[in-house]
Amino acid sequence: MKKKQLKPEPYMMNRELSWLKFNERVLNEAGNPRVPLAERLTFASIYQSNLDEFYMVRVGTLMDQMESSEVVRENKTNMTSKEQVKAIIDATRELDIKKAVIYEQLMGELEPQGIRIINFNKLSGKEGELLETYFDNEIAPYLSANIISKQQPFPFLQNKEIYAVALLATKGGKTKTAIIPCSNNVFKRLIDIPTRPGTFMLSEELILHFLPKLFKKYEIKEKSLLRITRNADIDTETIYDEDMDYRDAMENLVKQRKRMNPVRMEFSRKINKKLIAEICKYIHMDKNHVFMSRVPLDLSFVFAIQNYLRMQGAEKEKLFYQKRSPRMTPQLKEKESLIAQIEQKDVLLSYPFENIKSFTNLLYEAARDDSVVSIKMTLYRLAVRSQIVDALVEAAENGKEVVVLVELRARFDEESNIEYSRKLEEAGCRVIYGLSGLKVHSKLCLITRKTEKGLEYITQIGTGNYNEKTSTLYTDLSLITAKQEIGKEAAEVFACLLRGETIEETHVLLVAPKCLQNKVLDMIDDEICHAKNREEAYIGIKINSLTDKVIIEKLVEASQAGVKIEMVVRGICCLIPGYTENIKIISIVGRFLEHSRIYRFGTPEREKIYIASADFMTRNTIRRVEVAAPVLDDTLRARLDEMFDTMMKDDEKGKELTSNGTYVDRRVNAEKLDSQELFYEMAYKNAEKKTI
Repeated sequence: MKKKQLKPEPYMMNRELSWLKFNERVLNEAGNPRVPLAERLTFASIYQSNLDEFYMVRVGTLMDQMESSEVVRENKTNMTSKEQVKAIIDATRELDIKKAVIYEQLMGELEPQGIRIINFNKLSGKEGELLETYFDNEIAPYLSANIISKQQPFPFLQNKEIYAVALLATKGGKTKTAIIPCSNNVFKRLIDIPTRPGTFMLSEELILHFLPKLFKKYEIKEKSLLRITRNADIDTETIYDEDMDYRDAMENLVKQRKRMNPVRMEFSRKINKKLIAEICKYIHMDKNHVFMSRVPLDLSFVFAIQNYLRMQGAEKEKLFYQKRSPRMTPQLKEKESLIAQIEQKDVLLSYPFENIKSFTNLLYEAARDDSVVSIKMTLYRLAVRSQIVDALVEAAENGKEVVVLVELRARFDEESNIEYSRKLEEAGCRVIYGLSGLKVHSKLCLITRKTEKGLEYITQIGTGNYNEKTSTLYTDLSLITAKQEIGKEAAEVFACLLRGETIEETHVLLVAPKCLQNKVLDMIDDEICHAKNREEAYIGIKINSLTDKVIIEKLVEASQAGVKIEMVVRGICCLIPGYTENIKIISIVGRFLEHSRIYRFGTPEREKIYIASADFMTRNTIRRVEVAAPVLDDTLRARLDEMFDTMMKDDEKGKELTSNGTYVDRRVNAEKLDSQELFYEMAYKNAEKKTI
């Protein structure tokens, strides 16, 4: 029986196309003259790495769906997987044009600063000779040139690596294809031109120029650089088996990812269509997924340029953001017992403006405190040298019960998490790996103490990962509380996880998959009731993505009932405002990645406010274990309200989503307001007051 096609709602936007609009906002920052020049290079590189991951994951998923015997349609615009892939490719081609314009603009603005990236034809004869000698001695010995034949089959092309490809002709007129890997840990990617300080050539361009030296018996008919992006959407659920070691199975699956099918191929130069078709045949790729790029195929070299500029001293400081470093929170006295202070009052840390050390110091104190009997924690992504893990190891070595849920399915962090799980086990921690069919994405830590009063809890709930590095780059919130009603429910969450279950009912926390979406819908319904009674009603939401159709439809219903709705949605937003005048949506893309989640329901006198690990995406609300915690302390609630209201006024980095699905600049303040910079200024001022 043929499925009935759903009629798309006018207020719905396709998820993938919305994400591309987000990445365009990142690209726009690379071209924003109000952003320091060297920092704009970072945004250009982030745009590219974002797009790589998007193709690896989202396009990879859609292409897998296209192989299904059943036509798969997404639930907002009713597009098939094939239609979405075509729309993505068309949008990417348009963005590539914009990227090229912005890249050329950046390179032009770098020239007065003494930085140039040049090609071989811009060198003098003497400089050419110097680079030829460099190529012969430092690069050529490490190259492996393959000429495709029956004896030398087409090589496996590594994901995101750069290759030189050439069409070779023999004296007899026969043609052959050659492939040369250009990525190597031995030689530098950015090669100095010794006669011109600040002038560089990319190593792959040097290799491409000197291909005739590698194929002396052939004529080079055509040549280009190429780079492919491979599908990375591994299906972790297919490996679940009670009889096998889950960690070993994950390791094998991660290895499989490296050999998955390509989803995109980029060339640096126009070459013969026949050669492109031949390469597409070798790697099993549709020619529609081939792109021509007018900019370098990998922009990560921009960080080497930034390092070079930093070495030039104070005169180049204006090319970078003002130096900022996280401040210690004024809410805590670091030389006194943190546990004792938290027993007296709740603490809210705001990253990157405040330092994560306050939390890691709490963990170390708990590891050494005789009253602490256990520490339980969920870990999703960790820093390379994790203080969090070190503190947990110390706690276990000190005889505490340490239970750690390490989510091995954290995409692209699987290998790191596998290694950390081994380290924790070796120290005596009890390590579990989550639930079948559900990723554990919550940021939850429970410290249990045995005191004269009995068992007492200190609970930490966060919006971001326990990662010291990203805590300096992402905006996140971390609530630390000794409120026992929160601790008891957190203990129930852990008890369920240890049994391989999810909690069925909660009274204080919101816990997905069973007790978050439904409770959010109930709180929206409450606001609808107030609006229908002609009372003031309000909803404020700050999240990274909005795709949950059930919540979207309920928000539209609320707006039609007269509820005022304000939203800060950084990335994907499938809700298009304008269906009513009551919804305002902005996106903030700035120096730091907006990552915190805040839910506000009700006017000030009856407001419920939560911080959460969950976006309003179906995968978060009903397919993962997520935790949202109420902020009950009046001072902290007022602080969150102020933060949210400030972000809604951000007209420097905040772009407003319009009824036609585009994001536009806006003017709210007499002087432009950058909420992130303001929050950092406030953190510095508060830290100064603390030291006086």
